[in-house]
Amino acid sequence: MYKGIHHVSLLVTNLKESLYFYEGILGFKQNKKRPQFDFPGVWYDIGDTQLHLIVHNKGKARRNTTEIDSRDGHFAIRVEDMDKLIQTLDAHGVKYVNKPNNKTDWHQVFVSDPDGNLIEFNV
Repeated sequence: MYKGIHHVSLLVTNLKESLYFYEGILGFKQNKKRPQFDFPGVWYDIGDTQLHLIVHNKGKARRNTTEIDSRDGHFAIRVEDMDKLIQTLDAHGVKYVNKPNNKTDWHQVFVSDPDGNLIEFNV
């Protein structure tokens, strides 16, 4: 009945700062098919899934911290080359929690975006 997750939406407060994080550091590519909504935002294609950033200052889904807590709400992105991701994070001074050995079968790295949205990268 279900085919997969179409998109994940994240609330952000400063689109310019978020664009730098997601595009400038992580290298995500924008999906230019985003309609001209009456609010700012951007869509990214990640494999068969999309990530939607939505500027919504009154939103309530924020953690109110950029502390990295791997048990807090997050979404996960599968990567092809974890070493390259870690090198990129290091080169940009992005803090992360590295869990190469854990109870899962995959290497996990957790980061926080500028608004405190948690992302797990795994391979």
